[in-house]
Amino acid sequence: MKVLLVSPATPETFWSFKHVLRFVSKRAAFPPLGLLTVAAMLPTDWHIKLVDLNVTRLTDEDLRWADYVLLSAMIVHKDSVDEIVHRCRAWDRPVIAGGPLFTTGHAAFPDIDHFVLGEAEELMPRIVDDMRRGTVQHTYEATSRPDIAQVPSPRWDLIDPGNYVTMSVQFSRGCPYDCEFCDIIVMNGRVPRTKPPARLVAELEQLRQRGWQSMVFVVDDNFIGNKPQAKALLREIIRWRTRTGTKMGFLTEASANLADDPELCDLMVQAGFKKVFVGFETPALESLQECRKLQNCSRDLVETVKILQRAGLEVMGGFIVGFDNDPADIFRRQFEFIQRSGVVTAMVGLLTALPQTRLYHRLTEEGRIETESGGNNTRATLNFRPRLDREFLLNGYRDLMKELYQPRNYYQRIRTFLEHHRPQGPGLRISRAEVQAFLKSLWLLGVWNTGRFAYWRFCIGTLLRRPRQFHVAVELAIIGYHFRRVAKLL
Repeated sequence: MKVLLVSPATPETFWSFKHVLRFVSKRAAFPPLGLLTVAAMLPTDWHIKLVDLNVTRLTDEDLRWADYVLLSAMIVHKDSVDEIVHRCRAWDRPVIAGGPLFTTGHAAFPDIDHFVLGEAEELMPRIVDDMRRGTVQHTYEATSRPDIAQVPSPRWDLIDPGNYVTMSVQFSRGCPYDCEFCDIIVMNGRVPRTKPPARLVAELEQLRQRGWQSMVFVVDDNFIGNKPQAKALLREIIRWRTRTGTKMGFLTEASANLADDPELCDLMVQAGFKKVFVGFETPALESLQECRKLQNCSRDLVETVKILQRAGLEVMGGFIVGFDNDPADIFRRQFEFIQRSGVVTAMVGLLTALPQTRLYHRLTEEGRIETESGGNNTRATLNFRPRLDREFLLNGYRDLMKELYQPRNYYQRIRTFLEHHRPQGPGLRISRAEVQAFLKSLWLLGVWNTGRFAYWRFCIGTLLRRPRQFHVAVELAIIGYHFRRVAKLL
C-alpha cells in the first residue's frame, strides 16, 4: 500500500511566522505533528510519503504514486484543502480527511470521500483494515477520548528537520477550563490526558539523536492542566538534560495560574522552557466574565506577566476584542495593558465564533451568526453580528494592531520585557542560523525598512545596558517584523 500524507499550506497569520523564515533560511515554522503521528500508526510494511505544502510542492508524480491520500487540516487551511481535493479528484485518488477542520465542519466538503472525525488513535486499526480491503467507509467518528499513553512516537524520518524553525511534540490533550469561545474542549475535552513522562522524553531523545538542538514547541492545549503530571515530566526532562548535555529549549501554552505556582515556574525554567503563551484575552473584567475566562478574573494580569518574566519566562499573549461587554475604550485599554506588561509578542484577534463552541451555539440561538469562521482571527472580519458598531470594531482593531507593532512602541515593549526578565536555567546554543539572522536584520531592519532609526537606537541601547540579553532582543526584533507585515494586511 502506498499512502501519501499531505499537510496544507498555512496562510499568512500570526502563527505562520512567514516573514521570520527569510531571516533564518527555513521553509516553515513547525512540522505537521498530527500527520507524523498518524504515519506512525500505519503498518510498517506500507510505503509512506509526506508532502508539507509549506515546504515543497505537491506534484502530479506524488498523486500518481499514491493509493490513498491522507489529509489533516485546521480551519485556517480551508482554501488550501479545496485545491488539494480538486487535484486528487482529477487523478481519481481517494482522500481520507481528518483534523479540526473536518471534525467540526466536514459537511462543507462534499468532494471528499472519507472522513475521520475526532481523535484518530482508536479508529486507526479499523481504518487500516478497511484500506487493505478497499472498503473504506464514508465516516469514522471517535466515541471516546483515547489514552494518549498509547500514541506512538512521530515518524521524524519522513521530514527534514532542517526545513523548520521549531520542532513539535505533545505531552497532553484537553483543558480543565470552559472558555465560551474556545473549541479545545470540543476537540479534546476538559479532562487533561497525558503521556507518561518517560515516553515524551524518549521522543525528545529521538529528536536529539537526529541532531536537533534548537527549540521544541510542546503543543499542549494547556501544559499545566494536570499540574502533578507536568511537574513529573519537568523533573524527567531535567534529568535527561543533565545526562545528555542537550541545549534544546522549549515553549508551550499554559493558563495564567502558572504564576501562582513558583515551584512549577522554577521547574519549567530548569527544564529549558524559554517561552509560554498565555491567553489573557482582555483587561475588561466584564468581558472575561462574559466568556467564562474565570481563571483570569480575580488576578492582576500585569503582575501575572511580571511574575512569569521574573521567573525567567518570556510571556507571549493572546488577546481578543469584540466581546459583547467590551467597553467603548477597549482598544486603548488593550494597548495600555500590552505596553505596560511588556508582552512583546501580543497576538490580538477579533472574536470569532468557531463551529460547535458554546459561543457559536449561543449566537446561533440569538440569530447573530452570519458566516462560518475562516479560522484566521487576524483578519479584520467578523462572522457574527456584534453588539458594538461593526465599523468601530474593525477600524479600531486595525488601528490597534498598527499601533502595537509600530517600531517605536514595539521596541519599547521589548525594553520593558528585558527590564523584568531574569534569564535562568540552561541557555540555548546560539546557532549559525541565528548569527545569519542577525546579519540579515542589520540590512533589512537597519537599512531597508521603515523604523531603521528606532532599530539602531534599540540595538545600541541593548548592547550598552543589557549585553547578555542582546540575542533575545534581536530575536524579538525580527519577530516584530513579521507582525508588522501581518498588521499591514488588515
